[in-house]
Amino acid sequence: MVALNHYLIFCLSLFALNAVVSAHNITEILSGFPEYSDYNNFLSQTKLSDEINSRQTLTVLVLSNGALSSLTAKHPLSVIKKALSLHVVLDYFDPKKLHQISQGSTLSTTLYQTSGNAPGNLGFVNITDLKGGKVGFGSAAPGSKLDSTYVKPVKQIPYNISILEISAPIIAPGILTAPAPSASDANITALLEKAGCKTFASLIVSSGVIKTYMTAVEKGLTLFAPNDEAFKAAGVPDLSKLTNAELVSVLLYHSLAGYSPKGTLKTTSSPIKTLATNGAGKYELTVSTAGDAVTLHTGVDSSRLADTVTDSTPLVIFTVDNVLLPAELFGKSPSPAPAPEPVSSPSPSPALAPTPGPATEAPTPLGASPPAPPMETPGGAPANSPEADAENSTAKGAGHMHAPALLTALFTISATVTFSIFLS
Repeated sequence: MVALNHYLIFCLSLFALNAVVSAHNITEILSGFPEYSDYNNFLSQTKLSDEINSRQTLTVLVLSNGALSSLTAKHPLSVIKKALSLHVVLDYFDPKKLHQISQGSTLSTTLYQTSGNAPGNLGFVNITDLKGGKVGFGSAAPGSKLDSTYVKPVKQIPYNISILEISAPIIAPGILTAPAPSASDANITALLEKAGCKTFASLIVSSGVIKTYMTAVEKGLTLFAPNDEAFKAAGVPDLSKLTNAELVSVLLYHSLAGYSPKGTLKTTSSPIKTLATNGAGKYELTVSTAGDAVTLHTGVDSSRLADTVTDSTPLVIFTVDNVLLPAELFGKSPSPAPAPEPVSSPSPSPALAPTPGPATEAPTPLGASPPAPPMETPGGAPANSPEADAENSTAKGAGHMHAPALLTALFTISATVTFSIFLS
């Protein structure tokens, strides 16, 4: 009976663990439906796929290639991203739930609302159970019409992700008229100054790094801008003492080639190259996450992403709490142990002197000890350094959710107990 109870606990633990670990990959799911290939491609181009894969409970309202063309044929990628983010509902709706909406209508939040670019309730969608078995979708803005209707279910992973086809795009007022981002230096520096990053803005202009940013932004650029207080914090080196080449490396270290919004960073497990990366040094960053928080690690210090200044494909700018200090310039190698000082001792009297023999070794001087080994982690990073912490952090791959510690512990204990009972 005891063995049976342990076996049941083991099975339940395995089931619970599997339910948490099993997640979704939106691009893989939609790859099996060619009628949504354009929608799937735009999810990848805008990196909305990473944001979708990093969340657990949501509903994706997809459009057929024909229905999507009315949106994508006339607008830049930055506008398309905003429009498509309005089609990702942060709640689970399957066909049954659509027809059981309390009082027939509900307002649900979307990814567009979480972006910070949706004033008021423009980031909400109105879902209404209409007469005749139809379900309508529209913007939650006052006076908006239900211009789209439910067509059919596509894929459901219960209470994790539901994919439903709708007939037409959901358009919030003003979402299609937003200007495309400019690649001019005035635009980038103005955004930085407005966000409280005047020191950083001044440095990239005076050093000429802004020209590198201008060139990179055409293909995609991600900036991590320290706020003004970060440059005044204790422990920040005096940047005026750096050579111009070193200062340029520090500033380029705060940027990535390519468009990497927060959702993409949350699903990044490998070290990421920066614009400072070259043959002489890696100049890489590692990323760790805790819930919705994202922290960057340099090997010398770390800093969390504080706010999103702008997220408009192909440019995204974040503020960070600390200046990012690359290990290539500010890392400290372990100091070698000091050589032992010779300790003089009185010469032994002839009566006490050892008799030399073939196996006799020279006596070790008193007080001498071998040099202490350098304090390093297996990966080569100094112990207790942020880089070592980053190596020990839990990595998250795109579309894969790791189990909470409680379930993992329960699974391990149950498996061990059951295995022991079976052996006995």
